[in-house]
Amino acid sequence: AELSAALPFAMALSAKGRVAVTLIATLIGVALTANLGAWQLRRAAQKVALQVALESRAKLSPLAAPELARTPEQVEAQHYRPVHLRGQWLPQRNVFLENRQMNGRVGFYLVTPLQLEGRPELVLVQRGFVPRDLRDRTLLPTIATPPGTVEVDGHIAPKPSRLYEFAPSTSGLIRQNLDLGEFALETGLPLSPLSVLQADSASTAGDGLLRQWPRPAVDVQKHYGYAFQWFALCALMAGLYVWFQLVRPRWKRDART
Repeated sequence: AELSAALPFAMALSAKGRVAVTLIATLIGVALTANLGAWQLRRAAQKVALQVALESRAKLSPLAAPELARTPEQVEAQHYRPVHLRGQWLPQRNVFLENRQMNGRVGFYLVTPLQLEGRPELVLVQRGFVPRDLRDRTLLPTIATPPGTVEVDGHIAPKPSRLYEFAPSTSGLIRQNLDLGEFALETGLPLSPLSVLQADSASTAGDGLLRQWPRPAVDVQKHYGYAFQWFALCALMAGLYVWFQLVRPRWKRDART
């Protein structure tokens, strides 16, 4: 008899517990998805601001060698500024960064140090893209590198992008990644703390390199798409909770009465 009397009370507690768990889970889900949607919108806003900065910096006059940044903090303020440099290539220090893509093809970015004219430091120049041999990745093409003083046009860019690698390739002609500081220690070259993306010009004619460099802020639309998905999921969870926990039970009670 005591057990029978306690059973309805236990069932009531169990029902209240399920309601509380459902409410807590819904609140957590709604808060999480809403924050993820807002984060995607912030990422989109950051990339839009970056694109505006790129377009405004691209219109500035090219920097010459004496105006180049000397510290990493100064380099960031000069990202995507046009440059016009004079110097000599050091092809014996070429590095081919593998697993890079351009125009839907897989290959290498060729990186070559440029000894600046009349200055002790060198600048690491990402000269362009060359497709890989599909049968043997170690078969590298011969790239025309003019001797003597050359003129290099381009813009200051972040250091070469870093890809995931199982084991670091810290030396050799073909590498997965290239760190400016480590490369300077390896070669003993006084490298500037910046990188330059070379642009097509009269001096690059016939070298066989592609230079359709990707823009860093072209994928802003994907963030809007992700934000819409997260906000839609947030609205769906809130709507299901309101329907199954509030509207539907009340509708059933009204139907019985």
